[in-house]
This record gives sequence, structure tokens and C-alpha cells, in this order.
Amino acid sequence: MLSNIGNILLLSNVLIGALIIYYSFNCLKTSNNLVFKNIYQLSLIQSTLILSCFFTLVAAFLVSDFSLINVYQNSHSLKPVFYKISGTWGNHEGSLLLWVIILTVFSFLFLVLNKNHPKNYRLHTLIIQNLLILGFLFFILFNSNPFSIINPVPKEGLGLNPILQDPALAIHPPLLYVGFVGSSIYFSAAMASMVSNYNDRSFAKSIKGWVLISWVFQTLGIMVGSIWAYYELGWGGFWFWDPVENASLLPWFAMTALLHSLLVLEKRNALYFWTIILCLLTFTLSVTGTFLVRSGILNSVHTFANDPSRGIYILVFLSIMIITSVYFLFTRYKPETNHISGNSKETFVLINNWFMMFYLITVLLGTLYPIFTDVLFKSKISVGPPFYNSVIAPVVVFFLVFMAIGPQTKWIKNKFTNLKQLSIILGGALLTNFTIIFLFKSYSVISNLIIISSLFLIFSSFMDLFKKTKLNFARIISHLSFGFLIFFIGLNHNFTIEKDFNLKLGEEKVIDNYKFVLNDLELINQINYKAIIGKLRVKNMNTNEERTLKPEIRIYDNPQTLTYEASIKTNFFKDHYLTMSNIDRSEYYNVKFQEKPLMIWIWISVVMLSLGGFVSLFKNAKNN
Repeated sequence: MLSNIGNILLLSNVLIGALIIYYSFNCLKTSNNLVFKNIYQLSLIQSTLILSCFFTLVAAFLVSDFSLINVYQNSHSLKPVFYKISGTWGNHEGSLLLWVIILTVFSFLFLVLNKNHPKNYRLHTLIIQNLLILGFLFFILFNSNPFSIINPVPKEGLGLNPILQDPALAIHPPLLYVGFVGSSIYFSAAMASMVSNYNDRSFAKSIKGWVLISWVFQTLGIMVGSIWAYYELGWGGFWFWDPVENASLLPWFAMTALLHSLLVLEKRNALYFWTIILCLLTFTLSVTGTFLVRSGILNSVHTFANDPSRGIYILVFLSIMIITSVYFLFTRYKPETNHISGNSKETFVLINNWFMMFYLITVLLGTLYPIFTDVLFKSKISVGPPFYNSVIAPVVVFFLVFMAIGPQTKWIKNKFTNLKQLSIILGGALLTNFTIIFLFKSYSVISNLIIISSLFLIFSSFMDLFKKTKLNFARIISHLSFGFLIFFIGLNHNFTIEKDFNLKLGEEKVIDNYKFVLNDLELINQINYKAIIGKLRVKNMNTNEERTLKPEIRIYDNPQTLTYEASIKTNFFKDHYLTMSNIDRSEYYNVKFQEKPLMIWIWISVVMLSLGGFVSLFKNAKNN
């Protein structure tokens, strides 16, 4: 029953998408308002039907309809309701349906909210967006249908992967997809801009809000995924350059560059084609990330699928997108007539963009290089944190300095009248850094420079608050938060303490100035798993600070899986992080302990960074 309803709704969306494209082409040739009204109505019906389709799938998970292969493979009758609902998008097929929802809803909202822009521009955007919608709908119908049935109907489901049964990972995909898939609307708008010759400041205004929405949600999605990996996977860090993590970071670099380019296009009517390139690149990278995650060519703990046929479809779809967008770009390209002074705010925006492109290319190469070596030379290698840290860390120093100076410059042509102020700020950053070294310990030259440059950005942003001129609160919040983010990452990296040792029940072990005691082991039964909970007492003998940590070893039945849950004690100054695992069924347990300073402030900095985006979004909506 639910399978039939779902498939009918999917087919209806294909039909409506085709009708929208047909009517939009007709509307381009006529000024008939009735045709345009029909397009509005069809777009509203399209959004309603795709949402109904999604809620049909949610209902199938809630009632444990195991006649659907998707529900059978990703749910269980005893699974908590929260994870039944999140299981809807916690798999390949359901997540693709969520993709189409965002594509469709953004298409409708763009049509409704951009009424002040030319009809031809909006119609071309709608046509291209619906071509994308149809592409993903065909993918769902013929390759990844969440409503496919199984016969005979199983009495019970296989259950959801235990590491996905987590509140953070439940909200991570929707947040990330608004960023990922939301970039489709300005991909379509960029193509429409070139086709309809809508290439002035108004084009920047038409997409700025959409770029901000996708950037904010992409930032929050990356943060939530990072927090989940921190406490669920036992890595103990904020970022491990996992290939799937990288897949979400790549479009974020392009979005950030695009946001800054829009400032120049809106203010000076310059960098139009550079803005177009970034619009096209952002969504292309989003689809590239989808290809990497779903094709099975990446080896990661949180890839969605391992099906080459799916990868081939996305690769063909991606190739068509790239070829089409490059064709339009080259056929419509015209050299910029606006002269940009080498000493102006516009130049600093460009410098910011090139830094972002450097980071993007570095991460892209680090992600793809192991794939190429495996295919071409049958040699499996891994590119991890040492590569990224050695390549990116030195460049971050210069990036932070330019990021601090850029907002102090003026449009068109700048005169540096604030060199004295910048010198004082630099002196304050140096003094603060030396104070940290004196109170704690010395660290590497690169780390010193990163700390100094991040402090330079922080102090510079604080100084902006005391200017008498009109304040840009969104920019100040974002730049200040980014400075704090790098500052806390630097301190966390330099002052983290790690201990790895074996311990048995009742044993006491002293390592450096820490004493560890495994006091007790407790076995508990939960609804969908059993857990062995260790009770470890950790004492810092220098400060007499003592904490009890309770790591878990969980045994899941559906499916049968063993997971290791970290115990984390957090305060505003540091995290105590501890995991425990059994050693080959012996009486000994392997214990990994970390003391990570200022960890919570890394997450707070990212939240504040997103807040800067929300403030800018509110300001943009108010001005429009």
C-alpha cells in the first residue's frame, strides 16, 4: 500500500517537473500572465507532492512496514521512534529523497521570493532547477527507489547501523543537505544569468540570501558531524581529514569565496564571471562529494553505499553538468571592464578567494590522490593529517593576516592611514603569545605564528567594534569567531595530553603525573543493546584534581555490532576523554585517555561563525 503511494507520488513529480519545464519555455515566448500563474501553481503542487512522498516513507518506518526493502534493511520493530524517523534519511535511498525535497522546495521559494527580478531570469532558473530535479528523480526511480518491495515480507528488520543511532547524526544530514543541495539554486541562477544576460548588481542581490542560507547550514552541518565523530568514533579530535569529512568541506571553501565575491559584484559591479564560476563550482563540488560518498570508491566509516552502478549514474550526471556549465561559461564570457586597484578592498577579497581556492585544491588532491594511485598502480596509500597540516598550516598564517587587514581597507583605492593601529594590534598579539609560552610551555615556530596571526585577527576585529563609522556586525562576528576558532585549535593541538595503556579490573597505574584505577565493570541491558560500563578513576597528582569516567563497550543485536563509546567530562577549560576496549577476550582492557584543553570553545566558535551568517542573512532580507 505505502509502496504504491510512494511510487505514484514519485511518478507524479516527474510529470509535474516536465510540465513546469514545458510551461516555462512557453512563458518565455509570451507575456500571458495566466501561463505564469499556472507555473506558480504547478511548482506549489510539486513541493507538496514531494513532501507527501517523504512523509509516506516516514510512515513506513514508523509502522515498521518491512515489505519495503529500505525499511527492512535500515529499521527494526524495537528501535526507538526517534531513530525510526531519522532512519528515513540515514540511508542511501532516503537521503536521496531528502535531496529532491530540498531541490524542489528551493525551486518554489526562489520563484516566489524573487518577484522583483526579471521574469525571463526566474523562468530560466526554474527550467534548469527542474532539469536537476528530474535527473535525481530518475536516479531514485530506476536505481535507488526507497519504495521497492521485498517478497515474501520478512517478519523483522535488520536494524540501523549502531554508529548512526545518535542524536547528532540524526540532524547532521538535513543540516548538511540544505548546504549541499541548497547550492543548486544559485547554480541554476548562474546558468540562467548567462542565458538571460542578467549580469549586474541585481543578480548578486538575487542569490546572496540563498548563498548565505546554504553557507550557514553547511557550516552547522559540518560542525555537528565533527562533534559526532569526536564522541562516537573514538578519534578524540575535532577533525581527522577523513575523505567523507573532506567531501563536505570542499563546497564550503567555494561558498565562502562566493560570499566575498558577491560583495564586490554588489558594491562595484565587478567580478561577475568569477562569481558565476564559484556558483557553478560550489554545486559541482557538492555533486562530486555525493559521487565519492555513494560510489563505494572511498573507504570511510560513514560512506552511504557501495554500489558502482550508482556511482556511474552520478558520474555521468556530474559530467553532463560540468560540460554544459563550461560550454555556457566560455560562450558567454566577456572580459571585465572594471579596473581593480591593487590597493583596494576588492583586491583583498580576491586574495581571500585565492586562499580558499588553495585550500580547496589541497583538500581535493589529498582526497583523490589515493583513489588514483589505487586505480592506476594498484597501490593503496592514505593521506592523513600530517599532509594537510604541513601544507595548509603555514598558509593559514598569511591568510589570517590578510583577513585582519582586508576589512580595514577602502573600496576603489585605499590609503593606509591606520598603520599605527595595526602595529599596536600586532604588538599585543606578540605579547599575548609570549605570555602563553611563559605560563605553559614553548611550541613549534609554525604554531607560534598561527597563534600570533589568529590573535592579530581577533584584536583587529575587536577594534572594529569601537569605530565611529557604520559597523558591519555580521562581518565582525564571523571574522572574530574564525580568529577564535584557529586560536583554540592551535592551543588544543599544542597542549593536548594523550596516554595509551592496558589495565585490568582493580589495577592501579601511574603514568607521568596521572594515576588511573579501574574500579568496577557493570553490565546493563538497554532496549536495543547491552553495555559493559567501566568505572575509571583519573587523578592528576600535580593538582589533586580527580574525575570518574565511564566508557562503554556496547553489544548490539540488530545488527550484531560491537561499538566503543567514549566517556567525556567537559568544562570551559578542558575535556577529559577516555575510551576502553577489551583485548582479545582477556582480563585486560586497552584504555586511551586524552586531556584536551579548550575543546568546547572550538564548537562555540563555529556556532558564532554561523551566527555571523544569520546576522548577514537577516540584514540582507531587511534590505531587500
